[in-house]
Amino acid sequence: MVDFAGYDLPVQFHGIIPEHVRVRTTVGVFDVSHMGRIEVRGKNALSLINRVTTNDASKIAVNQAQYSVLCYPDGGIVDDLVVYRLPEYYLLVVNGANNEKDTAWLREHLSGGVQMDNVTDATAQLAVQGPKAEATMQKVCSIPLSPIGFYWAASCEVAGVKALVSRTGYTGEDGFEVYIPATAADKVWDAIFAAGKEFDIEPIGLGARDTLRMEMKMALYGNDIDKTTNPIEAGLSWVVALDKPEGFIGSDVLKRVETEKPARRLVCLEMQDRSIARPHYSILANGQPVGMVTSGTMSPSLNKGIALGYVKRASAKAGTEVQVDIRGRSATAVIVKPPFYKHGSRRQM
Repeated sequence: MVDFAGYDLPVQFHGIIPEHVRVRTTVGVFDVSHMGRIEVRGKNALSLINRVTTNDASKIAVNQAQYSVLCYPDGGIVDDLVVYRLPEYYLLVVNGANNEKDTAWLREHLSGGVQMDNVTDATAQLAVQGPKAEATMQKVCSIPLSPIGFYWAASCEVAGVKALVSRTGYTGEDGFEVYIPATAADKVWDAIFAAGKEFDIEPIGLGARDTLRMEMKMALYGNDIDKTTNPIEAGLSWVVALDKPEGFIGSDVLKRVETEKPARRLVCLEMQDRSIARPHYSILANGQPVGMVTSGTMSPSLNKGIALGYVKRASAKAGTEVQVDIRGRSATAVIVKPPFYKHGSRRQM
């Protein structure tokens, strides 16, 4: 167990590799109740969300979810988040370590006709992930789950408890995130584990959560994105709606970055030996520094070292060979197209 944003969170239960394999092959459950959950409602709620997020929230249908980014005026990233449009309000799900910061940032931009409530402590969030996630969840859900598309949600009962269930996740596998009252978390957890027993369901820790998301090139705030990076260079242009008529915070800067092309890009690196690149290791091309590693691990699925890092645009093309300085030793890596792992049961947003 480790301290994270004021929570005690598990790094692993019986091993990062077996937990990783469990999610890739059958089903595992993450308790991600530390994630921030913020409700936004009122006649001007959409206007607020469209002003502070990079994606176009006006295109979200009722019960649909949208991945997006909050930016500072200089284009740096406040946080990445998921925006749900529900029948009576919007639900913003933010990173746990950024919960207080994001809440303050949103309050700073509140206008008339908008009410905002941080409901993190009153709610719990479970992520049921893996190829057998639907078969597991269907046993305890009051509605058919197969009609729920990727990044869509539905209200229902889970083990007799009122819940919001969405087909979302951070693993590259099919799966659901379940939002329930915190007081019912134990009951729902136990019911899900009883339902998944035939698939050898297991609890999954932060270690496997990190290796799973890395294999899919899913950015981690604080490593791959932060206030010093912008979503264009981070490869998140697909959630930046520069054509929004009213613009958004940071849009002027990001339009310029898009036009002039970013000086660096976040790339995927596959190590060519058994080396593991770690954050802050230097990336070199022809002996000259061209960037830095932001995340690195040994991929359990590929059995090789993988890493994410920013490199100068001239060195960012797939197929480019670079070197990583690992404590004074030069290790060869090749830039590859994302994701590293190409066999996930759910890869596309």
